[in-house]
Amino acid sequence: MTAQELKNSVLRRAFRGELVERRAEEGTGAELLRQIEAEKASLTKAGKLKKEKPLPPITEEEKPFEIPEHWTWVWLLEVVRSVGGKENQILAKEVKKTGAFPAVSQGQQLIDGYCDCPEKVVQDLPLVMFGDHTRNVKYIDFPFVISADGTKFMKAIVVNPKYLFFWLLWTAEQLRNRGYARHFSLLKQRPLPLPPLAEQARIVAKLEEIWPEIERYAAARDELEALNRRFPNDLRKAVLQSAIRGELVERRDEEGTGAELLKQIEAEKASLTKAGKLKKEKPLPPITDEEKPFDIPEHWTWTRLGEIGRLLSGQDMPPSLYNANRLGIPYITGASNIEDSQVIINRWTESPKAVATCGCLLLTCKGTVGKTAILKEQQVHIARQLMAITPILVGVRYIRFFIETQIDFLKSQAKSMIPGIERKNVLNLPIPLPPLAEQARIVAKLEEILPLCDRLR
Repeated sequence: MTAQELKNSVLRRAFRGELVERRAEEGTGAELLRQIEAEKASLTKAGKLKKEKPLPPITEEEKPFEIPEHWTWVWLLEVVRSVGGKENQILAKEVKKTGAFPAVSQGQQLIDGYCDCPEKVVQDLPLVMFGDHTRNVKYIDFPFVISADGTKFMKAIVVNPKYLFFWLLWTAEQLRNRGYARHFSLLKQRPLPLPPLAEQARIVAKLEEIWPEIERYAAARDELEALNRRFPNDLRKAVLQSAIRGELVERRDEEGTGAELLKQIEAEKASLTKAGKLKKEKPLPPITDEEKPFDIPEHWTWTRLGEIGRLLSGQDMPPSLYNANRLGIPYITGASNIEDSQVIINRWTESPKAVATCGCLLLTCKGTVGKTAILKEQQVHIARQLMAITPILVGVRYIRFFIETQIDFLKSQAKSMIPGIERKNVLNLPIPLPPLAEQARIVAKLEEILPLCDRLR
């Protein structure tokens, strides 16, 4: 049961006369209604209440449920008078962060801000507010000014104002939601159950005793729901962290070490550079102990992502150089072309420059940072919003899972109005390097576990 459902259940019992017992000495609702009518006559005679046409009797069909015999049904407008008007209202631009008097609108918050306008202050308290557009209900027991249209401030006439407040809370929740259209016309058509005044006070006392417990329940439920929403992602992150810390699969001595693999990578890079297939670049700085975020197994080693792969930055093209006619090779422009780790192709170009090849890892680096996909096309041209990482003697799927653990860090490095990460942000990432065969076993285990995490969503 949600907190709102629990509130509605308690209020339903309250307004059906099921929350407190009857006490005969407290009289009846009919007797109270006669007192209300006498008070209204007095207010009308004093000029505080405008004389209006009597409301029609409430028919049996209009009574929504059974109430105790000593209660009676009334219309809302029979037991309230309107307070406040344009003379008490300020403009939205006049609302300040500080001031002498609170400003109240039909918004969610009790107080919108403040003003210094003593001539506009409403002093006839307490009042119950109904938001004509929002259906929000507020209990106002402090001097205030009105800060927006659409507010209905009501003063109870010989009715407990808190009783009226709780009834409005319950009834407003049941009104048909008309969006930003007005709702007070619907509220006026809802009959109000009227117990004796003393019984109203006991109902209010019981509700005020229960309400803090419901609010605590609501807070606990909200926290639990937030935890449930976060849990699949948190579990996925925990599994990935376990993988790159060397905690997901066991070591096998015959698979060698990360240091041995790193030497093979360095030799392969030297060979590719000599053959002109890899541009010689300035060496990256060694990884300091301070840069190592956690401990890894002794047979692993730390290196930088730029030491074990090539990084290609994309280039944008003017519309004249790409087409939708499948001429040339695919042109991948950015995050909109990567969905669920798959590449979506809807443009082609016959003038490619920044060409990524099959088996590389595409990474969105501008706008939406952190989407990845392993390229299956033979060749594509990538735009400036993308980078392509081609591992050297390292499993691309291991790199992809590692990048996923770094997304929050990379996003924190994104700068400018259109967030973007630079080449150095990716090249300098410290990456834990296990032997190649162990990488494959880690990836296999992740591909077994992660879909189960995703199913929890």
